[in-house]
Parts: sequence; C-alpha cells; structure tokens
Amino acid sequence: MSSIKAFGEEVTKNIARVIVGKEEVTQKILASVLSGGHVLINDVPGVGKTMFARSLAISLGLTFRRLQCTPDLLPSDVTGLNILDMKTQDFIFKKGPVFTQVLLVDEINRTTPRTQSALLEAMGERQVTIDGSTYLMESPFFVIATQNPVEFEGTFPLPEAQLDRFDISLRMGYPDEAHEISVLENLSFEHPVDSLESVTNIDRLSLIIEEIKHIKLEGSILKYIVSIVSSTRTSRELALGSSPRGSIAIMRTVKALAGLRGRDYVIPDDVKELAPDILSHRIVLKPEARLMRLSARSVVETILDNTPVPMERKRAN
Repeated sequence: MSSIKAFGEEVTKNIARVIVGKEEVTQKILASVLSGGHVLINDVPGVGKTMFARSLAISLGLTFRRLQCTPDLLPSDVTGLNILDMKTQDFIFKKGPVFTQVLLVDEINRTTPRTQSALLEAMGERQVTIDGSTYLMESPFFVIATQNPVEFEGTFPLPEAQLDRFDISLRMGYPDEAHEISVLENLSFEHPVDSLESVTNIDRLSLIIEEIKHIKLEGSILKYIVSIVSSTRTSRELALGSSPRGSIAIMRTVKALAGLRGRDYVIPDDVKELAPDILSHRIVLKPEARLMRLSARSVVETILDNTPVPMERKRAN
C-alpha cells in the first residue's frame, strides 16, 4: 500500500502550503474523501475551513464550487431548474452548483431545512431529480459542509437524517503560536492558494480509490465495529444511537486511513481513532445527560473504553 501512502503524503504536503499545522485533520478528511464520504467541519469562523476545501480540490485536480448558505436560499439554487427557452419554446435544464466534484456548502445551518434537504439525494445517491428527470453527478463527488457551533441566532439545526449523510464530523481548531506565525509569513505578499497546483489527476485518484477497496478488514474488526455502534443504541445516556450507516462509514473510512498509513490491513487502533469523529454527530443525548454536561463525543469515548478490543494477529513480513 506504499502507493496510497505516497499519494496521501503528496496531497497533505501540498495542502500544508495553505493550511499550516493541520496534517492530522487533513489525513482524516482525505480518508473520508477516498472512501466516498462527505465531511462536516464544525468550527468557529476564520480557522481555514473554506481555504481547506479549496486547497483540497486543487490538490486533487477536481472541479470546485462554493455554495454560500443564507435563509433565502431556495432548493433550485442548489440543484438547478428548468428554464424556458423563448426561441425554441423548450425547457432547458440549468445546472446548479451541486453539479461539481467538490462542493463546499458554507454555513449549511444558515439555510432552511427545505433547502438543506435538496442535498440529500445528491449526497446519498449521486444524482438529482428535477421535474421527473434524473441527472447524474460527476464522479467523484463529495460535499464538504461547514457550520459555526457558537452562533445560533438565525440558524436552522441540521435534522438527524441530514447529519447522518456526513461520514465524519471534525474541528479544525486554532493554530498554535508557531503555526500562526507561519500563516502570517505566508500571507505577506500573496495568498498561497493562488499559486497552488494539482499534485495528481483523476486517473490516479480513481486507481487509489480502487486500491483502498481491497485493503483487508478481518471479521474480528467488523465485529468490533458493530459492537461499538450497537452500544450507542443501548447506552443509558443516549436517546438515539447510530444507524447502520455509522457502521458502514467506520468500515470504509478505516480502510482508507490504513492505506494512507502504509498498511494493507486495518487494526483496532484505526477504529478507535476514527469512531468518535464518525459517530458523535449521529447520536442524540438524553436531557439528563446534558444536565450532567456530558458531550456526544465523551459518551462515544466511554463506549470505546468499555468495548473489548480484538487481539491483533501476527502478520508475516
């Protein structure tokens, strides 16, 4: 799996020219993207969410569109609509911004649930249906959505069905002092994203995605994943546990993470590392758990601590 690891290192290094000191977050997002998932970045303004999405699209050599969400945004502003051609008297479909390979949905919780739902079919089935006609998305296609977890006035929280479409939810976090100094130095003359170039192409990306599908995942690891997800459904702190979509997201993403780390097999530590990021946004705390100031992430981490870890078998060199 050295080809996957080399690919990941090239992309991560390229993105680091713009987004400094976020290699771990980059690797997790790249793992989700390579496994066919969508990403939710839940963080405060100004930490580089938009620039990250743009840098990732450029690095992978993919088309990029940005959708800025506002309360007056309509579903047709996302998917597109049929427009009457006055010359031919025929309706012509004008594609919306969702028809791209990398779609950044900025501040997704600022638009209404009606418009949020316009993304569901595209995210789940890679297609859009307008007036009875179905239009296929470009391949690959993935969504990177952002939301501000601090300011709630004028926002519309994402319903569980929408949250469940995102394979992983992450925070960028503030840079430390040394990295923030590097950011200032990089911006002294021009924004580094302006000179950023692709480090791969669609053919190589497709090969990497195909290689990841063949990474080994033993039955004991599958059982471990299901045990963790099942525990969210019986936890006393949770009103709603994760759906099987959570299990599927873990299975796919850990395979990609293993490949990016140079292995052709998954280990339990891959699951333990990604499970909180993949499950936390899929579960709902009970009111009494909130009163105890528990967080969804802390509940998942407790479940991980209490779930027996399968023994890793020795492998031949």
